[in-house]
Amino acid sequence: MRGRRNGRRYSALSLLRHGLTGADWPPAWRTHPLQDRYDVVIIGGGVHGLATAYYLAANHGVRDVAVLDKGYLGGGGSGRNTAILRSNYLTPEGVRFYDRSLSLYRTLAADLNYNVMFSRRGHLTLAHNDGSLRTMRWRAEVNKLQGVDSEVIGPDEIARLVPHLDVSADVRYPILGALYHPPGGIIRHDAVVWGYARGADALGAHLHQRTEVTGIDVAHGRVTGVRTNRGRIATPVVVNATAGWATLVSDLAGVRLPVTTFPLQAAVTEPVRPFLDTVVVSGTLHVYVSQTDRGELVFGGSVDPFASYSTRGSLEFAEGLAGHVLDLMPALSKVRLLRQWAGLCDMTPDFSPIMGPTPVEGFHVDVGWGTYGFKAGPVSGEAMAECVASGRTPEIISAFGLDRFDSGGLVGEKGAAAVGH
Repeated sequence: MRGRRNGRRYSALSLLRHGLTGADWPPAWRTHPLQDRYDVVIIGGGVHGLATAYYLAANHGVRDVAVLDKGYLGGGGSGRNTAILRSNYLTPEGVRFYDRSLSLYRTLAADLNYNVMFSRRGHLTLAHNDGSLRTMRWRAEVNKLQGVDSEVIGPDEIARLVPHLDVSADVRYPILGALYHPPGGIIRHDAVVWGYARGADALGAHLHQRTEVTGIDVAHGRVTGVRTNRGRIATPVVVNATAGWATLVSDLAGVRLPVTTFPLQAAVTEPVRPFLDTVVVSGTLHVYVSQTDRGELVFGGSVDPFASYSTRGSLEFAEGLAGHVLDLMPALSKVRLLRQWAGLCDMTPDFSPIMGPTPVEGFHVDVGWGTYGFKAGPVSGEAMAECVASGRTPEIISAFGLDRFDSGGLVGEKGAAAVGH
């Protein structure tokens, strides 16, 4: 059984049957009483936490799992991102990791029996100066060595892919070239969350919303349980998958993390006729843009320049973002902005995640994702599930351990992560 219970498989036949009978669809996942003990407790009901629960059951048969979220499933970073997928990172470790995630995303709809609306669009990272162009060539060579489709292209090819981009020479930020990554694309982030939630529930996991963790009990150097606003849960294993709240949760277990939380804002326009088939990113202008299937343009930029837990948008961001978008595509000057929002980014010093065990036995972390955590949801869940079930750190995440900050073995991903959505 892959992500479903008997009688709950979505299909054309079930759609027809419900249409003819008028019967209500059953809930995608169930509500369970909070048990006083679980084999594994996962804190954070976003894509990382839910994927971990799903792969624990699907790949390792570990079903006595609770996923706890203080709000609702997908209400954090998983519901506040811009849902762009790619694997054209800078380090070999990062490229391998994100390429595995992209591979899982490609088959996710079939694996979960849930339409996650993956759309392969191609991904363009623009270079406006010689330094950026060198970095793009560097990334392209690393990508090719790892078997990832990525190459540097010139202004003529860029204009063919995105005719509305201003590639002329007499502009403030001339486009000298771009890193083109054909496998990149977009996906429906809510559908990914709901698909994993439905799959995890079908395989036996308990999903508890509005359940806030207020304490983590540690005795003799190992986890013994968690305290919540609904009571205590005994457990030998806790996974922290709380993104922007990662340090606050790890502090409860006495584990300090080199993570700082910053807001990341984004915005969306009114729907317009589809014209943008490719994801476009400019690190120099701190902007990226893609178009949804419904026609809205989704914009984003770099993280706010100050640490905060605020998820409110600002006029300053909207004005700056609009100006930079018009530098790239002047034809959009009459398009109206509909809304904006912010999510929380857990940034590490080397722009790479922190994954695996910690000095407290039984306490694992899947944090430090910065602006690129949604891309890594499937592979993170797969790897963390293996780590928990086997007691060993999988090779694909071995470079991302917490101990690298003591040993100096950093994984410098800033060249591919800063506004590299």
